[in-house]
Amino acid sequence: MAVKERLYTAKEFWEIARLPENENKRLALIDGEIVEMASSSQKNTVIAGRIVYFLNAVVILRDVGYVTGADGGFTLDEHNARQPDVGFISKARHPELGGVEFPVAPDLAVEVISPSESSKEVLRKVTRYIEAGTRLVWTVYPEDKTIYVWKASPEGGLNTQPLKGDDLLDGGDVLPGFSIKVSEIFPA
Repeated sequence: MAVKERLYTAKEFWEIARLPENENKRLALIDGEIVEMASSSQKNTVIAGRIVYFLNAVVILRDVGYVTGADGGFTLDEHNARQPDVGFISKARHPELGGVEFPVAPDLAVEVISPSESSKEVLRKVTRYIEAGTRLVWTVYPEDKTIYVWKASPEGGLNTQPLKGDDLLDGGDVLPGFSIKVSEIFPA
């Protein structure tokens, strides 16, 4: 029988994540366990950067919130903390910047998916975001140039919609006014 290390709280996790020896690591707290995430590929990093750019074009112009990159941390609940590749949090939910990590889930979380991530891992990640109050999750698949848009369904489950090519990716009621062709997200 395997003995598990004790479960960590989000508060403990952020203290550990800030230690000098963890400075260059991407860590996540998943159901109380601290997990080191793999480094992003060049393609994933560029795609995330493009999404930050396109989101900021609307967010900054309208002064409606903040867009974070891969080092922006969010506490989802007592035993889950994540650093999405891209995050958006509205000023309505977090009016002023201060501190290190955001104490609540983002309004929009964007995860650029690596080929090594299983569909089970992706679904678990999406579910934790939605359960924590994230209203919109985009999972971005660089290899097939597809973006899946995830939302909570009124019945309590998850709704997902795959988009690719000339399909329009929009911010819905989370970020009104944001709209872009999916093809523009992916570098040539």
